[in-house]
Amino acid sequence: MPSWNSRGLRGSMLEEALNMTNEQYRKEHLALVQKIPTPITPINIDKEHRHITLAYFEQKSTVDYIGNVQGVPICFDAKECAGERFALQNIHEHQMEYMQDFERQDGIAFLIVYFKEAGAYYYVPFRDVKRFWDRAAEGGRKSFLRHELDQDYQIRTSNQIFIHYLDALSRDLESRPES
Repeated sequence: MPSWNSRGLRGSMLEEALNMTNEQYRKEHLALVQKIPTPITPINIDKEHRHITLAYFEQKSTVDYIGNVQGVPICFDAKECAGERFALQNIHEHQMEYMQDFERQDGIAFLIVYFKEAGAYYYVPFRDVKRFWDRAAEGGRKSFLRHELDQDYQIRTSNQIFIHYLDALSRDLESRPES
């Protein structure tokens, strides 16, 4: 089982920024998106400081966020990488299955990937994630490069909304065939 304190804080700055973005979206009545907590079982608790020092995940998580954007169901995971390459090992098979099932139910699934070195955020539609995943499964590269992503999906930041991913979501919706 993965240990909570060994990997649990990776991406917490990205998630905090997304939480602030989602709160701003809620206040402006643009979207209602929530962080999905991962259930943990505490092993060691520091009673003096009242915090958990060691815990294990109770079950596999699905994705980080689920919500609704003006009638459109969305789910996404927040990921980050240090350089220009995102390793697909950071996406678990059960997450791929969940996002695929979500899209089959007419929802929109995607990743938000932060490339730290470039200071760039990207909206990565599930169809692109799946293409990279399938390429790896067929013996190809086990990662994707920032320049392989559609540059129209780079997320712009603003003073009002830090990681304003709704613009990219809108472009994604416009590019999908009518069902």
